[in-house]
Amino acid sequence: MLALAALAVMALVWLLPMAWALLTAFKSEQDASDPVHWFLPSHGFTLRGFSSVWERGDLPLWMLNSFLISAAVTVITVLVSAMAGYAFSRTLFAGRRWLFALTVAAVLVPPQILIVPWFQQMLSLGLLDTYAAVILPQTVAPVMVFILKKHFDSLPHELEEAARIDGAGHWRIFWSVLLPLSRPMLAAVSIFVFIGAWNNFLWPFISTSDPALMTLPVGITSVKDAYGIQYAQSMASAVLAALPLVVVFMFFQRHIVKSVSTTGLGGQ
Repeated sequence: MLALAALAVMALVWLLPMAWALLTAFKSEQDASDPVHWFLPSHGFTLRGFSSVWERGDLPLWMLNSFLISAAVTVITVLVSAMAGYAFSRTLFAGRRWLFALTVAAVLVPPQILIVPWFQQMLSLGLLDTYAAVILPQTVAPVMVFILKKHFDSLPHELEEAARIDGAGHWRIFWSVLLPLSRPMLAAVSIFVFIGAWNNFLWPFISTSDPALMTLPVGITSVKDAYGIQYAQSMASAVLAALPLVVVFMFFQRHIVKSVSTTGLGGQ
């Protein structure tokens, strides 16, 4: 009972900033900066913040760009990470231990340090202001390689041995035996990669200057007002940016729970 009460308090603390942001988004700018009527606005709730952001920006295009880029990053990252995880887990090759140690060490490298090398590389390849420039650097995910490697380690080797007796090679074992067993884990990894790519602001902001390639986080920061900070519009922008992620998480959260309960990460 005590643990349940503690969890309820923690959940409430976590929800309070979200509730405040949602409440502010439905206020007028005058009420949003009024500390007296912080809960019930004196002028009532309004959709003016959302309409202002929608009128002064190009939200449909930004959302489409964010979806296309996030989907491409997710597909490439999961595919490459799964293949790398399988290679580290189920194959033997020269330098395997050192290469895996290097991959684990790469987890400790902050992505911000790589901004300049990424930019120089995209510039030398002539990819700046293209979807490829935004997508390709984000597909490097050492932590996902590590997670999937540990997941493949947990799968029974007897399945692989039975497939080899039937004449299956590495690709057939990977594609037809291990991947179908890894659907919950792959779904969970895909969700985390998609959310990370959707929320990424710094690299899409640096790698593109074409307004037609703006993602949602970059686009909403361009919607500014000459009268300083507009709290209602800022919160409305944040709500609009987070809404697709909430929908995705609500539809696929069971895959996260299933991946934890079936791979030993839950203490089982």
